[in-house]
Amino acid sequence: MVINLSKAHSLVSNWIAEIRDIEIQKDRMRFRRNLERIGEVAAYEISKILPAVAKEVQTPLGTAVCNVISQPPVLATILRAGLPLHQGLLNYFDKADNAFVSAYRKHDKDGSFQISLEYLSCPEIDDRILIISDPMLATGASLVKTIHYLKEVGAPAAIYVVTAIACTIGIEYVRREVPDAAIWCGDIDEELTAKGYIVPGLGDAGDLAFGTKIQM
Repeated sequence: MVINLSKAHSLVSNWIAEIRDIEIQKDRMRFRRNLERIGEVAAYEISKILPAVAKEVQTPLGTAVCNVISQPPVLATILRAGLPLHQGLLNYFDKADNAFVSAYRKHDKDGSFQISLEYLSCPEIDDRILIISDPMLATGASLVKTIHYLKEVGAPAAIYVVTAIACTIGIEYVRREVPDAAIWCGDIDEELTAKGYIVPGLGDAGDLAFGTKIQM
């Protein structure tokens, strides 16, 4: 399942326009907040399909029967770029457990790169709903490697991926390598450069959110 949250016009498509805009991108706080908002909407949409149970709630005037999520999900993200999107999900899934993975492109002299994973902090994920956030799904290499890494820790009941901008090439790679994962996208682009950047995309989400880094 692949869901494009911008397929029909909503506030999400407005926020996508802002995070793409080269002038608005100069405001880092606004860029981070818009990613956070996209995460919040994705959390709301995902919540509609999570397992729920009926719960009796005592009010000042009586008892109400309410449907509530049966178990909070585990929210995972890829450092550092995924943090604002992750925060948006956490704002809504406020009782969630959290996992953090460091994954980055380690560049070679010829311009190619490999995905390096160096850190994992993770709760118990067996039989849990696992929601993984990464703002840019380009080649899909880092996301797939992260999912496989997490699957070495435990066996989640379901895997949902949340991304702000995805490329069709990356989506197909994830669907091929992790067929049990559902993908929720803020928007979908068709083109990927030889260096693995989405076009038109928005640039480097981590740099736009937190500042430029030394290339390793």
